[in-house]
Amino acid sequence: MNPVIESISPDSPAAGRAIYPGDKLVRVNGHRIVDVLDYKYYTYEAVLLLELFGQDGSHRFVKLKKLEGQDPGLNFETYLMDKPRACANRCLFCFVDQLPTGMRESLYFKDDDARLSFLQGNYITLTNLTNREIERIAALRVSPINVSVHATNPELRCRLLGNRNAGNILSRMQYLAEHGITMNCQIVCCPGLNDGEELLRTMKDLAGLYPQVPSVSVVPVGLTGHRCGLAELTPFDKTKAEKTLDAIDAFGRECMKKHGSRIFFAADEFYIKAGRPLPKDDWYEGYPQLENGVGLLRLLSEEFEAAVEDEPSNGQPFTAVTGKAAYPFICELLEKAKAYHPQTDGVVLAIENDFFGRSIDVAGLLTGRDILAQVRENMHGQRLLIPRNTLRYGEHVFLDDCTVEDLERELGVTVRIVEQDGADLAAAFAGR
Repeated sequence: MNPVIESISPDSPAAGRAIYPGDKLVRVNGHRIVDVLDYKYYTYEAVLLLELFGQDGSHRFVKLKKLEGQDPGLNFETYLMDKPRACANRCLFCFVDQLPTGMRESLYFKDDDARLSFLQGNYITLTNLTNREIERIAALRVSPINVSVHATNPELRCRLLGNRNAGNILSRMQYLAEHGITMNCQIVCCPGLNDGEELLRTMKDLAGLYPQVPSVSVVPVGLTGHRCGLAELTPFDKTKAEKTLDAIDAFGRECMKKHGSRIFFAADEFYIKAGRPLPKDDWYEGYPQLENGVGLLRLLSEEFEAAVEDEPSNGQPFTAVTGKAAYPFICELLEKAKAYHPQTDGVVLAIENDFFGRSIDVAGLLTGRDILAQVRENMHGQRLLIPRNTLRYGEHVFLDDCTVEDLERELGVTVRIVEQDGADLAAAFAGR
């Protein structure tokens, strides 16, 4: 199916040419266009010959000249120029399966789309791709991509992903590595399944693909209170977290000696559960796995300390909310702000997650109604600080569809959205 042009951007190379909304883009420089990957790859050149089918049945060729790498200015009905690809796996630990009922429909859609991996950083399992699609990734040099590995033992991976076709992960990754594709990876670690010796096996296999696999995050399985009818999984406790951290750190030291990089990084949650201090800034090697919660708190702390001295407080009282996991760290940062600026007047509240279940302790999964219920009787001052990652990207809406405006109206306060940035946190504490 050919992608349909919805509009042409003004002042773009395509503006004013014989290209119209409703036209179908068939080929660029003789290459068939199926989706956004084809479009971005084949429109990179400075001279383009577009083959189009009009709504009236016309068949046209339009030549465009532009700067190399410049977008031609064609906008399509959907971002992908195609439908997103649904996941065919039934992962034992899938978070979508653990969502409560009654949420908006889009939250229950599971994608496993290589295009979203390349363009937006989503993680894919490589199980939902045909061999031809794997070859296309290599041919179009779609790199980097993010891969959810979890285990390299074929039998175990099939079990974890609930997919009998999931066992060929290593051969697929080796093929992509041989064709120069960079793959950042993640391992969702489940006690008793893919930890211990199986984790060591997976790390050894992935280290063998370095430098095409430059970083791997290991994150503890997240279990909500909505697992009725799902596989029984065990959460990490302090002892298990300590053992897993020791294994990751030991193997990381071996990789550092051999490759000059530790490659494997444990999520902040492991350190919190183990009751251990976070590693220093340089341990994270530039934070390649930040989006997986690896080094998030360390970077926040580093940025905060660099900015806080120059952010004198206006003395206005405030309440800052966060999840239970980050609570001690945010409290520590607030005390540092008070040490520099004694007029700082704020408190930090750790919000219990009643929506997903109290085993979920990260700030990014807090909901508006939980914040509202627990802040109402504990509000200090008229300013409420909430972390940006509690909200849908680019919007003022929480996962439960409660809005920032709802909080302001119900509590009679001003809500300050704090970016995932230590300098902005210092500015928020200061009242700016």
